[in-house]
Amino acid sequence: MCTVCGCGDGAKPGGLALNHDAAHRPGSAHHHGHDHDRGQGQLHFGTGPAGLSVAGVSQARLIEVETNILAKNDALATGNRRVLRALGAYAVNLVSSPGSGKTTLLVKTIAAMAGVPLAVIEGDQQTENDAERIRATGAPAIQINTGKGCHLDADMVGRAMERLNLTPGGFLFIENVGNLVCPAAFDLGEDAKVAILSVTEGEDKPLKYPDMFTAARLALLNKVDLAPHTDADLDAYEANLRRVNPRIDILRVSARTGEGMAGWVTWLRRQHAAKTLAKAG
Repeated sequence: MCTVCGCGDGAKPGGLALNHDAAHRPGSAHHHGHDHDRGQGQLHFGTGPAGLSVAGVSQARLIEVETNILAKNDALATGNRRVLRALGAYAVNLVSSPGSGKTTLLVKTIAAMAGVPLAVIEGDQQTENDAERIRATGAPAIQINTGKGCHLDADMVGRAMERLNLTPGGFLFIENVGNLVCPAAFDLGEDAKVAILSVTEGEDKPLKYPDMFTAARLALLNKVDLAPHTDADLDAYEANLRRVNPRIDILRVSARTGEGMAGWVTWLRRQHAAKTLAKAG
């Protein structure tokens, strides 16, 4: 996990700047696989208290490092959340694997919310391609390039917020780096994580990457127009999502055809209204 190998805090003291290949090389750590039960067997490096294994590092030390890194991030996220609350803005952290259709969905969302003040933070390792697509809609957008980093963190988002000059009462959409692992652990100060899952990815994706879907408030099952051509079982997708997160909201959408987009926009408006009401109370 990136909080342990060092990229979670820029490899500052306290992080373990380890080589991923060395850390995960076969035989580099003890495992609890049951080779005698499963043919060639399973190497499971996530059974300890820390949820992962790094060669030569104790579980207690892994927990200590992760706790320190996330504590720094959480403090910055609290600051971001305070700014957003003062503005009366609603922030959504869009998370998914690469190719799920996040940017296309966001472009269509902006069109569907014409007249509503909003801004976008785009996260990728390199290029400004997605930010340029967003700016073409007329919406303000800033690109964050993370280099070798595999996720956005609260510090990056806070700096981007300062440059965006957010409009009071509007929306902030944060399109995270395409990754279903590391972004699950990092609070950015958002009001909700929204996981986008393409029907082309496989019904078992929520079971393979449970942390992300447990952290998400809403799952958008995207590209449903392709379901008849891929033999995708949409009910199985939903069942697996609820296995890992019984409280998750689920919407079926197609950014390409517009199916379900009205429901998505309604969900956003209701969440924003509920936050505004809670603040007034």
